[in-house]
Amino acid sequence: MTAKKIIPKILIVAFVVGFGALCAVQGSIMSPVGTLWSLFPPVVAIGLALLTKEVYSSLFVGILVGGLLATNFNVIHTVDSVVTTGFIDSVSGTAGIFVFLVLLGIIVALLNKAGGSRAFGNWAAKHVKGKIGAAIATFVFGILIFIDDYFNCLTVGAVMRPVTDKAKISRSKLAYLIDATAAPVCMIAPISSWAAAVSSYAPDGEGLAMFIKAIPYNFYSLLTFVFIVAITLMKFDYGPMKLHELNAQNGDLFTTGEKVAENSDEQEVSSKGRVFDLIVPIVTLIGICVFSLFYVGRCMGEEWVFNSANYDPSLNFVDAFANTDATVGLPWGGLIALVVIIIYFVARRLITVKEAMECIPKGFIAMVPAILILTMATALKNMTGLLDSDTFVNNALANAGALNNFLPAIIFLVACAIAFATGTSWGTFGILIPIVLSIFPAGSLVGTIGMSACLAGAVCGDHCSPISDTTIMSSAGAQCNHINHVSTQLPYALTVAAVSFVCFALAPFIANAWISLAIGVAAMIAVLFVIKLVTNKKAA
Repeated sequence: MTAKKIIPKILIVAFVVGFGALCAVQGSIMSPVGTLWSLFPPVVAIGLALLTKEVYSSLFVGILVGGLLATNFNVIHTVDSVVTTGFIDSVSGTAGIFVFLVLLGIIVALLNKAGGSRAFGNWAAKHVKGKIGAAIATFVFGILIFIDDYFNCLTVGAVMRPVTDKAKISRSKLAYLIDATAAPVCMIAPISSWAAAVSSYAPDGEGLAMFIKAIPYNFYSLLTFVFIVAITLMKFDYGPMKLHELNAQNGDLFTTGEKVAENSDEQEVSSKGRVFDLIVPIVTLIGICVFSLFYVGRCMGEEWVFNSANYDPSLNFVDAFANTDATVGLPWGGLIALVVIIIYFVARRLITVKEAMECIPKGFIAMVPAILILTMATALKNMTGLLDSDTFVNNALANAGALNNFLPAIIFLVACAIAFATGTSWGTFGILIPIVLSIFPAGSLVGTIGMSACLAGAVCGDHCSPISDTTIMSSAGAQCNHINHVSTQLPYALTVAAVSFVCFALAPFIANAWISLAIGVAAMIAVLFVIKLVTNKKAA
């Protein structure tokens, strides 16, 4: 590790030690719990990651800072908090997602080995024309996978990588296209794991109706789609993404960072694979996962614990999805689909049973970086929880009701900040939705806009954050260096966020969702034209 990367970490640790000494002198007056300092650990981790371009040690420093602050700099208690509350709880809490990650990694390895991915890539090279066609195809496929963001990220990445590689689209751009359709589409789809999460925080029986009413005002999600289509058709990029796309045109899809060896034994890939050898497994995976989420939703008890003995056939499709748990349903679906896919490939004589078993460790190894980052990011969220950031946010917004029509725009910014710092949209929902419901009159228009602002801000902050699980999954799906994905995506996400903020400021006064959205679309396109003119002048 170079001095450039070490020095910022030393300075941060020195600052924290100094702050600890100050806490010791001042006593409880300077306690960081429930104050702005509760968001300091993730800010440290994110800042270091962007500064040093090295994510593992940056996350660890953030976790350590959180442990020190939460235990008032008691060394023994810090170690206990970091190990127990941080790492052990993070692994146990996300074990289902880890299993699903590994299962999808194995399925991707099987698709490559059986020749399905290569056949689809060859077909797409003939039928999907140029960069615009590949980008739009990726966007459309991402829109169609609206059930769950994790599933979206990894499935879209597995299917579209050969297509975008052939079209010379950089892995950073692919990661952005995946990320920009994963959470945003789940946030406007009434049948999705995200809709279920939002509904769970609302009063009984009102969750789904509240979610649907908020959709037209979810400016960030909707304008992200406008942004993708517009910037693709306008044929330009800006910020760090521009360099990555220029390099991709010259054959370098990665630009910087470690390149992932996707298919080092490519000469052993089956030559019998056909396009339907990719389509059939993917359709099988989607179908079984949807059924599994539905089944698990019918089996979830009142205490939100899965038990097949609790199976309730009276729940319809929508209610079952509102009651499901993706960390249980997706591993169920992934495991069943994996067995079916292996049987299918062996029956087609594309691979042998031995070759299928060899794909298991390969798939696991491919997902190790994503699992490590996700573990550390979750541990960092746990440290933030120990510092009681919920209380700080609640107190900060307690007297904000007097702002009335301007409050949705402020809520959007607060949700962005929380989701960015903590890396979780769902955690942001849990903090802000009860506050939003208590601030606004029940059923009011400004209350609906405020709820949309909360949801949109959570997606935006999650979209920007390097410690967000969706951001991590998008990097894994595109097999892109994680910091490359974060640094290239940030200017795009912030552009959409700026236009969305203006829309949330105007919407309560306009009092019409479709007029507000039309203004947002026009503003989004106008901003992109201005950015294109400015970047072209600089290039000239």
